[in-house]
Amino acid sequence: MPKHPRRRSRRKLAALALSVLCLAGFLYWSNTALQVTRFSPAFTDLPAGFDGCRIVVLSDLHGAGFGRHHQDLFDKVAAEQPEYIFFLGDLEDKYRGPEDGYAAEIARGLSAIAPTYYVTGNHEWAIGEVPKLKEILAANGVTVLSNQFVTLERNGDAIVLAGIDDPNGYADQKTPEELAAEVYAAHGDPFWILLAHRNNRFASQYSLLGADLVCSGHAHGGIIRLPFTDGLVSHDLDLFPSYTAGLYAENGSVLFVTRGLGNSGPSFRVFNRPEVAVVTLRRAAD
Repeated sequence: MPKHPRRRSRRKLAALALSVLCLAGFLYWSNTALQVTRFSPAFTDLPAGFDGCRIVVLSDLHGAGFGRHHQDLFDKVAAEQPEYIFFLGDLEDKYRGPEDGYAAEIARGLSAIAPTYYVTGNHEWAIGEVPKLKEILAANGVTVLSNQFVTLERNGDAIVLAGIDDPNGYADQKTPEELAAEVYAAHGDPFWILLAHRNNRFASQYSLLGADLVCSGHAHGGIIRLPFTDGLVSHDLDLFPSYTAGLYAENGSVLFVTRGLGNSGPSFRVFNRPEVAVVTLRRAAD
């Protein structure tokens, strides 16, 4: 006896509905469930006092929220017991615009965990009012590095931390090359870290500055991550980009790229969860 056609149609519709719900659930989880990842780059010239220094690296929040008043994000970061927090730009999103109180709340929450250092991304400059944003962050405990450098001290040793504004910034701003020259003039040949939002400038420019470690974001992990790829598509819609997540080396310099936290405009992540990256500096044997 043949099956009832209506029952068969209902089963197909039920299966389709279940598939859609599963896909929606997976995409929601992929874009909201924070993932902690850990990296331990080793350097022969790292001062011994900084061996084991734990740094949380964040980027590309794009106005996203994780938990009530971002408490899920703060809890994840605090659980890693970082000694420093680096935030690498695109705190806000040009398609959504700034939200009142957002930057201050993020700044207060992170700086209460550990000393937090920030550089601008391209979206802050696209929105405008960057000087006001920097003032808000500084007033709430964050050190803003605008083509500047500071000295970090640990266990009797020192390293230099430098940060540059995004190229979307002022046309007459100090160049990365000028900043590097200032670092060398002030400190000789130190171990130094450069915070620079754009990952795609590493090979052609930032790796040539002499920094031991460059920390960047911007790439969002290649947006969609597939096996055996470094991401499927770049922000410029180039297929199979490089330098999108993790550690790389060029010209004697190491790059660390975080996959970031949020999404720009209507984009979404696939196999690429929001990342709280923990970078532990290690001193390698000579």
